[in-house]
Amino acid sequence: MTSMGYQTLHGRTAVVTGAASGIGEAVARQLAADGARVALLARRAGRLERLAAELGPGAMPVPVDVTDQDSVDAARQRVREAFGRVDLVVNAAGVMLPNPVDDGRIDEWARMIDTNLTGVLRLVRAFGPDLVAAAADGATADLVNISSIGAHVVFPNYAVYGATKAAVTQLSAALRAEYGPRDVRVTAVEPGLTDTELGSHIDNPALGPDGQLGAMFDAIGALSPADVADLVGYAASRPRHVNLRHLVVLPTRQA
Repeated sequence: MTSMGYQTLHGRTAVVTGAASGIGEAVARQLAADGARVALLARRAGRLERLAAELGPGAMPVPVDVTDQDSVDAARQRVREAFGRVDLVVNAAGVMLPNPVDDGRIDEWARMIDTNLTGVLRLVRAFGPDLVAAAADGATADLVNISSIGAHVVFPNYAVYGATKAAVTQLSAALRAEYGPRDVRVTAVEPGLTDTELGSHIDNPALGPDGQLGAMFDAIGALSPADVADLVGYAASRPRHVNLRHLVVLPTRQA
């Protein structure tokens, strides 16, 4: 059963990163429910296997580390052998590690840049040719990058995270200029406050779920990952000539 307003995604083949939890998992569920075959990419193999078992034979777990080029290359080979050509790529893997810039956390900066930005580029390198080939054959082809409202709105202590997401939004626009003339759609989705496990990765108690982040949840409320996934599914289900290029989705109380 597809969601209201969707065209079917039957016959489409998707790759979703970050599929072990949060937005990535929700997107995988949404695309599978709408009829697509889905390759589930993330680091945590056990979670991927459980999700694949739940979604059925059209879902395949593919353990991968998007910060490792060899790992991404191996994942591409596995997907190609099992599913053939891909026509829908959703980059949902990401990390959010806020701290004051004065703390000089180069370890966190490098991890966010390598996951949130370079990880997207690695997936584009791996599967971009598939998208171009699919479009050339007359199929619908989509690249969807999950960015963040932090690409535009300044949050204290989130400077580097926001910078990586601003880069993802700008990268999506630039890729649209390269891919659009070849009929590959590129969509940047910028969620606002969303209830995922990203907050549990924060090592500064003053900024985490019991501090700044928790106060934001209390004051604003949050989107669920399924809310964001619904938007991804909607964008991918539009007629081939329609590109929803830049989507911002916020909790109603978030300015």
